[in-house]
Order: sequence, then structure tokens, then C-alpha cells
Amino acid sequence: MSSARGFNVMERMFKRRFAVPKRTSELIALMAISTTLFLFLHTRDLNSKLKQMEVKMQPEDLVSANQLISGNSGPSSSSGVRAMMKILQSTGEMTSLQPYQLNNTLKAQQEMIFFNRVPKVGSQTFMELLRRLSIKNHYGFHQDRVQRVETIRLAPEDQARLAALVSTYDPPGVYIKHVCFTNFSEFGLPEPIYVNIVRDPVERVISWYYYVRAPWYYVERKMAFPDIPLPDPKWLKKDFETCVLSGDRECKYLKGETREGIGDHRRQSMFFCGHDEACTPFNTQGALQKAKMAVEQHYAVVGVLEDLNSTLTVLEHYVPRFFKGAFEVYWDEISRYNTINRNTFKPPVSEEVKEIVRRNFTKEIEFYQFCKQRLHKQLFALRLPEKP
Repeated sequence: MSSARGFNVMERMFKRRFAVPKRTSELIALMAISTTLFLFLHTRDLNSKLKQMEVKMQPEDLVSANQLISGNSGPSSSSGVRAMMKILQSTGEMTSLQPYQLNNTLKAQQEMIFFNRVPKVGSQTFMELLRRLSIKNHYGFHQDRVQRVETIRLAPEDQARLAALVSTYDPPGVYIKHVCFTNFSEFGLPEPIYVNIVRDPVERVISWYYYVRAPWYYVERKMAFPDIPLPDPKWLKKDFETCVLSGDRECKYLKGETREGIGDHRRQSMFFCGHDEACTPFNTQGALQKAKMAVEQHYAVVGVLEDLNSTLTVLEHYVPRFFKGAFEVYWDEISRYNTINRNTFKPPVSEEVKEIVRRNFTKEIEFYQFCKQRLHKQLFALRLPEKP
């Protein structure tokens, strides 16, 4: 009897301490939801890691000439790589291409990187890469302060002041600013190491369109400059497709049209063309040629956002003092955890609308292709056997 009473007391204590839901179905449902959520998070994390491993393996495979011929040089670049291979082979340039011929780092007169970053090409992420590498590779990190009105095309005296400012920093170092290509040698100052990034020009203009309409963009601007007026709500709600199809002036890209300041977000080639008046008209042959010439004569590396593997590989080999370990830092530290300037408010844009815009972006597209081909040439030169 005493043992039975003891069992009943224990049972009552257990029930008081560990309350059990009245309805068993609620408990089962709760457990099922928890399990499903755990499996979803675990699977998503596993898929993310597998994708990173897959992408990270590609540059390692790129070391061989066979991999180059197969065209696996990074996301969205295989057709361009194969086309470049055919061009080099047909002209015989493949057998004579050498890294030193394509490396303007050797021309630099000061151990300072000048990154005149183009907006909406992943430049915020690239800036974070440089900041982290400055700690690992022991060099100074300097960037221009946030400005109320960003002026990218400067008068000659302002160009001289900018070049002088950059030259005052102790080398080695990096200086970052939204500004057109500035030729330091024109002002009697030592030339730095020029680097930059480009992006598909139509994707870039869409990205900019929604970037300046994102809620957090105006929150940041208001915090920095409280007296800035808020934009018209109708303007904020206007979508890109409607803007293009309705013939809205904001989305008309007319040859020869000039818009000054950062508001002229249409052209990334302007950041390479320079500060001359000839660089201001939209989609013109003269501006295109000046931009190409600046890249060819002055820039150590112009990376491509859609081909980060090739970009990081070329940077590590052509500018090793600053970019040693860039590949690992990017894929292991930045891409996994950072969502810098990632705009979740940007809706998809149809290919039909993109094609309408492309018709007016012929020179911008040509410049973008030119930069991609140059990057691939630099990559190919690294894979050639050394001459005896």
C-alpha cells in the first residue's frame, strides 16, 4: 500500500512540475512545426555552403589551360571566355601574350591604389574587401567622406587638389572616391595604381533606379543631412518598366544628351573617360574612345562584377602587394555574411524592357565588353608557359 501511495505522490508531483498540454494534437503540431523549421534552416545553410564551395573551386580549376578552353571562368562568363579564346588563337596573339605587357601596375610611381569607384557595380563590397585586406596586408585605408552633393567631374584646380591629397598619404595605401578618372601626371604628381569595377550597363542603370528609391537610402541621407527635402511619393512609387514604356524623361536615354553631376548615373564609361567636356554627352564615340584609352594606358585592373572569380584572380596576380589573399577573404568572410547595399525592394524587369534600353546603350555596352575582354586577356596571360 505504501509503495502504491508513493507512486501516486510521485505521479502528481511530475504532473505539476511538467505540465502537459490538454490536447495531444497541439503538442504534435508544435513539434512538427519546430522540426520543419529546423530542417529548413539546416538545408538552406547546407545549400549555401555547397554553392560557395562550387564557386570557390572554379578559380582553382582555372589554373589549367584545359579549363580555360572549356570556358569556366566564373559566373555568366563562359561564352565571353570562349569567344576571347578564339580571337586570340586566330590572331596568333595567344602565343605571345605576357603578363608584363598587360600590367600597368609596373608604370605606377607611388605605392598607392586610386579606386575611383563607379556607383552600383558592387563597389561598396569591393571597398570592404580593400578595408579587410589593408589589415592583413598592412597598408593604409582612406576614403572620401559622404558629401551632400557628389560631384564626379571636377575643374582642373580641383583635380590638382585631389591628386595632391592622395599623394600626401604615406605609402602603401588606398584612396577611394566617386570621381572621374584623374590623371595625376598632368599635375606633375606621381601616378598611382588605378583600379575599378564595371557591370552590365543595363543591369547597373536598373539597380541605380531602385537604389535611389529605397527607403533606407533616404533614411541614411536624412541622418547625414537633416535639411534635405523628401522626394515626391509619386516619384518613389514609379517603377522602371512604366518609366521606360511611358517615355518618361528619366528613362529616356538619348544620344548626345548631357546631364551633369551624380544624377547622370547612366554611364559608367564617364568614370574612365575623365573630366573633359567631351566626356559628358551620352553614348558618343568620342567619349567611348577616351574611356578605352584610359583603361588601356593607366588602369592596372578593371574588374567585372559578373565575373568575380576572374577579377579576384587577376587582382591577386597583377597587384599582389594589395590583393594577396583577396579570393579567400572575399568568399570566406564577405560574401557569406555581408549584404552591403543589397536592395530587396528591386522588382524584376522584363527582358523586353531591358532590350528597349539596350538599343540606346550601344557605346556603354561596347565599353563593358572591352573591359571584359581585357580582363580575360590578363587572365590568359597568367596561364601561358614562361618563355625560356
